[in-house]
Amino acid sequence: MRPLPVVSLNGSRGAADGPAVPMSPEDLARSAAEAVAAGAGEVLVHPRTPCGRESLSPRVVGPVLRALRDAGVAVPLAVPVSVATEPDPAGRVARVRSWTVLPDRAVVRWAEPGAAELVRALLLRGIAVDAALPAAEADGTAPWGRELPGEVRPVLELTGRGAAAGEPTWGGARGPGPAGTRQATRGAGRGGTREAAPGPGRAGAREAARGPGWAGAREAARGPGWAGAREPAQVGVREPAPEAAVPRIGDGDGGPPGWLREQPAAGWVLFGRDAAAWPAARLAVRWGAVVRTGVGDVLRLPDGRPARSNAELVAAAREIERAESRGGPTAASR
Repeated sequence: MRPLPVVSLNGSRGAADGPAVPMSPEDLARSAAEAVAAGAGEVLVHPRTPCGRESLSPRVVGPVLRALRDAGVAVPLAVPVSVATEPDPAGRVARVRSWTVLPDRAVVRWAEPGAAELVRALLLRGIAVDAALPAAEADGTAPWGRELPGEVRPVLELTGRGAAAGEPTWGGARGPGPAGTRQATRGAGRGGTREAAPGPGRAGAREAARGPGWAGAREAARGPGWAGAREPAQVGVREPAPEAAVPRIGDGDGGPPGWLREQPAAGWVLFGRDAAAWPAARLAVRWGAVVRTGVGDVLRLPDGRPARSNAELVAAAREIERAESRGGPTAASR
């Protein structure tokens, strides 16, 4: 049985990207619950302050995770921990140690300074780790693949390098947050929010994180100049090569790179962004990887229509999984 897809609720998106992007903790909770009802098995969320800035502060992370659990979201929850949210490697470790409410998983960019120390800090807190891997060669070779600790799950992005060549390759993601999560077996985080040892600031944490400004955040974000300011740097080209060329990123037999074949069943995540999202979803199904979708990765459905919600994107991904398992396309998978 295939693992259920990961849904990336918001990613690096903001209010200027459209009404499908959930903003407040309440919006994120509602969107997550709907996505799980549509078939998502794991949730990736980027906690933000009311002004839209990503944050690792316990006063921001905790209320978001609590809101999702309070809404009945019982699947594993993941958050990204990267240089984009805290530039200092020691600061990232300190933030993780300060959390009063714990996610089930965290996403670490393996190429960033201090990644190994950060992984150790997360594992010591009982938080499982996904490693977002940097760009590799177009043939899929990845010398860093064997350097990952055994407890860490690889997360790879399918993208393109060079508009003229159009060759697909493994790539790092724009902004923080490539993620995927394996079904948690610890139990504590799935039935309810994982509370860490009590610390200062827990009382009223939800109100502190919500703060003034959520109600007008979306309108303020749409102001002049905001859209350009929020557009993150791009890595590679978002237009993938024709799907017939996609298997070239793997081994010569059309399968995934050899080191990934050594991963356990559903032991890695493959995803793409924007135009690469749906080819990546189909390839993930064929290769036995976990599928990832959601507004954080793509704003359009496979047929090009704008997605109205994370739930609609998850439903499309599930249809692709069913179609690939039957060996034929459907309207959603084309």
